[in-house]
Amino acid sequence: METIPDPFREKRIETGVLEGESRGEPIAMILRHEDVRRAAKDWKTYSSDAPFRVPIPSEEDVRSMRQLPIETDPPEHTDYRAIVEPFFRRAKDPGVIARVEALVDALLAGAMARDSVEVVREFALPLQSRALALLLAMPDAEAEIWIGWGTHVFRDGASGSKKGAALEEYLRAQFDRATASPGDDFFSALAAATYRGRPLTREEMMGFANLAFAGGRDTVIHSIASALAYLGRNPRALEYLREDPKRIVGAGEEFFRAFMPLTHIGRVCPADTNVHGVEVKAGGRASLCWASANLDETVFEAADEVRLDRRPNPHVAFGFGEHL
Repeated sequence: METIPDPFREKRIETGVLEGESRGEPIAMILRHEDVRRAAKDWKTYSSDAPFRVPIPSEEDVRSMRQLPIETDPPEHTDYRAIVEPFFRRAKDPGVIARVEALVDALLAGAMARDSVEVVREFALPLQSRALALLLAMPDAEAEIWIGWGTHVFRDGASGSKKGAALEEYLRAQFDRATASPGDDFFSALAAATYRGRPLTREEMMGFANLAFAGGRDTVIHSIASALAYLGRNPRALEYLREDPKRIVGAGEEFFRAFMPLTHIGRVCPADTNVHGVEVKAGGRASLCWASANLDETVFEAADEVRLDRRPNPHVAFGFGEHL
């Protein structure tokens, strides 16, 4: 049976924190499941109100606006999130579900008709982009543009040009279109939205859209490709799911736990903070290490094994607390 690599195990057991760095900046990585969840809820000590610094590495060089709502704390986060919540609830709409299932069927039929398929760029990337078009109520043709951006909108473009510039140019054009001729799509909803009684600024609109396209791209592609890779290496697991398709939901949760698409995420400490024995100066960063928390041996039995029938499965692959 294959095991899940766990580079954090020793430090998680020993101290619960790993002293790392990003571009020369020290980062105190919080490793234990309970500690990560507690820190995720303690936004006064571990703040997300830090434009560009929630991702690690920081993203000052690849975008020009604060991502919303992820780079805010309550109560602003709550009010910002409410603006886009209706679009992300569309994932539970039976009509949207049926269209995504048809999309998956078509991609699988195309793959099966060939001798081989490059899973990342020829399957996972088209699936992510076309499903996002459905979620955002955008025309199918727009997804073909997004596919052309590659697996990561910040780091998968042509060299020599500003990273993220193509995405920002595209988003500005979409908001110009939505303002002049609004429809029922994501961009039109943002162009008409209000925040605490006033219209959104263009920068706020861009912040929502930037996160929708950047934050939900390589993570989704990674999850799809990792699940397919595991099933390819473990045909008995595929048979287990075929025997009862109701098992797929639980298996999906285990894939998210085991093949965490985001290793960790940053938080800024507004005041000097002792992070489990590591001193972080005011303005310095700690990180919530989702990948380590999901392998915590005190929470998950045989944490380094993929168990498609794992119950319970309190993973933190989608975050925890206000930012879940």
